[in-house]
Amino acid sequence: MSGVPQKIWSQDKPETEASDCAISATRLRGALWGALVGDALGVPYEFHPPAELPASVQIEMQPPPGFARAHVGVPPGTWSDDGAHLLCLAQALIEAGDRPFYAALASLLVEWKDQGRLAVDGKVFDVGGATLSAIHRLRQRQDDGRSAGCIDEHCNGNGAWMRVLPLALWCGDESRLVEQAMQQSRITHGHPVSQLCCALYCLWVRRCLAQTPELAWQAALKRMDAYIAPALTAQWRRLREELEQAPGGTGYVVDCLRSARWALQAEDFETIARRAISLGYDADTTACVACGIAGLVYGEEAIPLRWRQAMRGGELAEPLIQAFVARAGRHG
Repeated sequence: MSGVPQKIWSQDKPETEASDCAISATRLRGALWGALVGDALGVPYEFHPPAELPASVQIEMQPPPGFARAHVGVPPGTWSDDGAHLLCLAQALIEAGDRPFYAALASLLVEWKDQGRLAVDGKVFDVGGATLSAIHRLRQRQDDGRSAGCIDEHCNGNGAWMRVLPLALWCGDESRLVEQAMQQSRITHGHPVSQLCCALYCLWVRRCLAQTPELAWQAALKRMDAYIAPALTAQWRRLREELEQAPGGTGYVVDCLRSARWALQAEDFETIARRAISLGYDADTTACVACGIAGLVYGEEAIPLRWRQAMRGGELAEPLIQAFVARAGRHG
């Protein structure tokens, strides 16, 4: 990790705004199930450019006849690595309580790859390159894993931020949230760009509790400005400029973040999900992160019933989500 700061947030942390941790159960469940539904909905459409996708109104768990879906052997309604890693983080937070959760998360990611932990049917079918390399390093480590992630600028895929939603819902001090979001990124994605995107997403999620997604986005950007250490000021400025470019639906973490923002300009869960997938390419991740926020904003009942009923893996997710909801908001 030479040359990469251990901490890339400002040591002169701003005074944190009052944070209302009393998130209703329907919003917590909506966020977690929303992310899983978005992921599963996007799986068949992954890798395709937008021109090859069916019309938006035809995007369903079961694609229309004749569509050459990705992951042919995976039954509709199955979440991918996005959902599994999100559940791994939720499980790690529950296990750790008020203690550091990084070692628990690192162990669960290894168990996911090697044993199918929190994967539907115990089958792993989609693994990002940076994550796969990090897991290989994690198998050989005795520490908490925060030096396993690739630090190269070409390792800024979606693997760290696609899982970070539960941390934003776990609550606690905002500056601590920023720190933890960045630190958990380092387990698989150690470059500052990934760390910054994870922190920004968590601030965005928090502000969606009281604001529309677009107003929350603007507020999160301003708040993030205050957390940037001087050594990262230039990089953060470039990142902010990139975030204003057109969305492309790719696996680059900055593009996925702006793609999710674009999808969330719609005002109902179903349209948000379809907009996210309509960008193609890394469709399952874009839908996972956008639908996590959509579920938080609109609640579990806003997720179309037919999509909820089509989900597989409920025996894995539901007990974990119930445990998470029971404990969220109790941690400083």
